Amino acid sequence: MKSIGFVQQAFREHYAKGFSFSESLSMIEKREFGFALFEGWMLRHKSFGTRSELISFMGNSVPRDAYLSCAYYEDPQAEMEKKGWSGADLVFDIDADHIPTPCDKVHDQWTCGKCGFTGKGVVPENCPVCGSEKFDESTWPCEVCLASAKHETTKLLDILMKDFGFSDKEIRVFFSGHRGYHVHIENETVRDLNSVARKEIVDYVRGLGLDIPFQGLDEKGMKMLSVNDYAWRGRIAKGIHDFVSIAEAEDYRDVGLKGNAVEAMVKNKGAILRNLNESGPWEAVKGVGPETWKKIKEYFVMSRSANIDSVVTTDTHRLIRLGCTLHGKTGLKKTEFPVRAIDDFDPFKSAIAFREGTATVLVSNAPEFRLGDQTFGPYRNQKIELPIAAAVLLICRRRAEVME
Repeated sequence: MKSIGFVQQAFREHYAKGFSFSESLSMIEKREFGFALFEGWMLRHKSFGTRSELISFMGNSVPRDAYLSCAYYEDPQAEMEKKGWSGADLVFDIDADHIPTPCDKVHDQWTCGKCGFTGKGVVPENCPVCGSEKFDESTWPCEVCLASAKHETTKLLDILMKDFGFSDKEIRVFFSGHRGYHVHIENETVRDLNSVARKEIVDYVRGLGLDIPFQGLDEKGMKMLSVNDYAWRGRIAKGIHDFVSIAEAEDYRDVGLKGNAVEAMVKNKGAILRNLNESGPWEAVKGVGPETWKKIKEYFVMSRSANIDSVVTTDTHRLIRLGCTLHGKTGLKKTEFPVRAIDDFDPFKSAIAFREGTATVLVSNAPEFRLGDQTFGPYRNQKIELPIAAAVLLICRRRAEVME
């Protein structure tokens, strides 16, 4: 309880010191707000008429987590069926929890809620010992995980701008404050879309249901596919072109090719690149048949698609974390940044909320991590004085307890 109180006090001081929201927070009066409180319960169906009312509430109630609806309602405070839905933003969630990374077996672990069996990495569907489906998870927001999430976000932004025609002024990008990124689109074109229509967007972004022969090659492997094409045709062609330009035999094996197909791809590199650069019928490539092309194209559909949480995007009533607020699992801020600045955005610098003070904590187990320009850890059963931001992160991740 003392550690929870410590984090709550840190949050209270943050929200009391000139806290505000992004200028782009729009139509407050038509949104539902929800708050997870430190006391352990969820407050839903709140509404505010102005930004100042919302800011005042944040300072007085000090929630652990704050959310707003992607939807707009006639009466946000009413019960769900009486709210009067009048549209919703198009929202995407990219979370490292859904992206396989090489580091998850190092810092992520799970424990079966029934028998206590533990393991590392991605949580299985069922406990290998007792078959239970309930697990306690312990993850970590490391730099490799967040780099993977940023890569998926970059692919998503590319699709939204090039294929759907959204401008960077219509797209808002946020670091979630935990292990991923959020993308919001506030546009009248998408506001009235129902769940079915949003599912079509999800499938397109994820490359699901693409007609593979239509996307480039017919049964003879001779149909046009060019880097000058648009949308998925061009995206696949550019992916293949970039890959073939530098690929060696082992790279083709990693894609799933075998034997003579690998040799043929390496040997005919020049002909393949010429085909991809020209907008006409393909020159036959000896030894490379339809099955080989199919494997290659399936690989590039997967690698060029964006790994998003489809449930979030299709839910027209979804509550999404409120921008500029603190994340209860890290103490970091949900931070907005320009679309064009994503390559340079550093969540471990820009999202730090606590810049002053130190605290002494007893760390049970924590990997090496960075905040700002400082690197901490690894720690195991260690009492240490840390900056407030690092102490709050460890406590929120249940890796440490505050000391006197």
